Amino acid sequence: MFSKTVNRSALLMLLLAGTLAASCGTSRKAGRLQDEQLTASLVLPEQDQRELRDPELPHFEADSFAVHDFMGHEVIIMNAVRDDATGEMVANETLQAARVTARFRNVAERHGKVELAFQVVVPAAMQDSRWQVRFHPRMNVLGEDQELDDILITGTDYRKAQLRGYQQYERFLRSIVTDSTRFIDMHQLEIWIRRNLPRLYALRQDSTEVSDEDFASIYGVTERRAVDYYTYGWLVRRNERRIRDKEKMFRRYVKAPVQTEHLRLDTLLVNEAGEFVYNYVQTLQTRPRLRKVDIRLSGEVCEQEKVVYQVPESDPLTFYISSLSAFVDGRARYLDQVVSRRVDVQADARLHFELGDDSVREELGDNLPEILQIRATLASLLENREFDLDSIVVTAHASPEGSWPANAALSQRRSQSVGRYFERFMQQYADSADRADGIFFNIDGQRTVAPLRPSIRFRSHAVPENWELLDRLVEADSQLTEAQKERYRVHRADPDPDRREVALRREEFYPYLLQELYPRLRVVAFDFRLHRRDMVQDTIHTTVLDTSYMAGVQAIRDRDYQRALTLLRPYADFNTAIAYCCLDYNASARSILETLDRSAEVNYMLALVYARQGDERSAVECYLQACGQNGSFVHRGNLDPEISALIRKYNLNRES
Repeated sequence: MFSKTVNRSALLMLLLAGTLAASCGTSRKAGRLQDEQLTASLVLPEQDQRELRDPELPHFEADSFAVHDFMGHEVIIMNAVRDDATGEMVANETLQAARVTARFRNVAERHGKVELAFQVVVPAAMQDSRWQVRFHPRMNVLGEDQELDDILITGTDYRKAQLRGYQQYERFLRSIVTDSTRFIDMHQLEIWIRRNLPRLYALRQDSTEVSDEDFASIYGVTERRAVDYYTYGWLVRRNERRIRDKEKMFRRYVKAPVQTEHLRLDTLLVNEAGEFVYNYVQTLQTRPRLRKVDIRLSGEVCEQEKVVYQVPESDPLTFYISSLSAFVDGRARYLDQVVSRRVDVQADARLHFELGDDSVREELGDNLPEILQIRATLASLLENREFDLDSIVVTAHASPEGSWPANAALSQRRSQSVGRYFERFMQQYADSADRADGIFFNIDGQRTVAPLRPSIRFRSHAVPENWELLDRLVEADSQLTEAQKERYRVHRADPDPDRREVALRREEFYPYLLQELYPRLRVVAFDFRLHRRDMVQDTIHTTVLDTSYMAGVQAIRDRDYQRALTLLRPYADFNTAIAYCCLDYNASARSILETLDRSAEVNYMLALVYARQGDERSAVECYLQACGQNGSFVHRGNLDPEISALIRKYNLNRES
């Protein structure tokens, strides 16, 4: 017994010593991180790394060729650099560096988006199988920080501890009882039933269902009470407590939950050899005034739930965003326009009348909102400072039921009634407006009110039966069958309106016409006749801003290139070519640009299009001509990847 006790104690001490040694090891390692203030690095990858999905550039085969600059001089272009010792141009052997140490990069917008590619480099000293390193990249866009998806680097021992916690929690969940019969002392309950309820006990092998009401009426006690008596209350309470404690127990067992949301990478490290490098590509939707984006990185090193080291924030990487929208020509564009002195404004109101009546009644049907709409239109026309209202033509339409002469007389009376109704409204409105204008004094010093506004003439017009509108309603109706519509067309061909109405009454679909379509024919149309103030000629020619074109220009500035192209396509000018280029429709852009005068902007855009299409000679020639016309394009060429590839390959911007 003593020997076994000693052996167990020795084993426990060895295990404890191993645990303490491991703990001391990670503590010392974390202490070194703290002393050295070690951090991860944000670096720029090589632009030609294919896995980073930088914009693809055409492959150029030629090593040298001749082009002409802006002055017409022949220039020999070759893939070469100047030798510092001899001053001669020698062939260039490009050496690919493993990593770029620059803190900024120019990126080009394409299709309203940019791709920000960077690398997260984690030194070996920050990696341990018992740790999880958590990085939180964020970007600053127009002064606002936006969190990017996290990067997790998880050690194997850390992940094992995570999984052990989940396993313990699963065991706890399995201990929660879901079958309520396990709480009942079934043996004692069966004995009680056999002794006290023999008739019920006899049914134990019978599938016949006995309701709780029948149970109670026969034996004077409910099934629920009998079951409750033989239920282990302490088991029920313990189970309920476990259900309530599920969240607490999850936190107890799972110290560091496995993260699944807002996560870019969770990789498992098996060993600690060397640096860990992750290529991170973030796609960003561009927006107006966006010129640059800063990206920073912070994080922490965790051993289960404990943070053992806070990773200092990295130095920022800056991406300067270049957009072809900067080339947009924002000069105003105008259209020739013929302005007429007289203008007509139309409005319709669907007014309801009693059968055979012509009185305008506000309370009938939906008359009031229709009347209020016409009143609002009249008020706006009376207050208009550009136009004077001359007259109003009121046209009343009737539905076909009844004879043509009766409908003609009725529609005429309704037109006159509507005219009188709104004539009274306009007089009241004019009187109210005149009083609001204040008090005036005449030449003799006597007070007087403002002069009355000129009266507006109402002209009545009638359409006895509104067959034209009925034709359109029938054709568009989804309830009528094609056969019914064809019979309507046959009757409609009769030139006598009374005969065709009588024929329609015999059709089975006539009640539908009468109830659903005829009320929509009783329309009162208003035609407002106006003229422009202080305009004598019937027409004048003037120019107005082309708002559609300017909206297209603004759409380019707003990076809404599809809308810009829709608006600008008919113009086929420089701005249209920009919209095509922004959407990568290079052939369409080229067909426009080649027809334009060769300004510096046109030459540069052509250089970009030619480069995209693989025409290296034309691209270089146009770029050199653009730089000769405007020296600012020397710098601009470094911002567009298609042009900067040519500059690097042929050292185009070298000093002569």
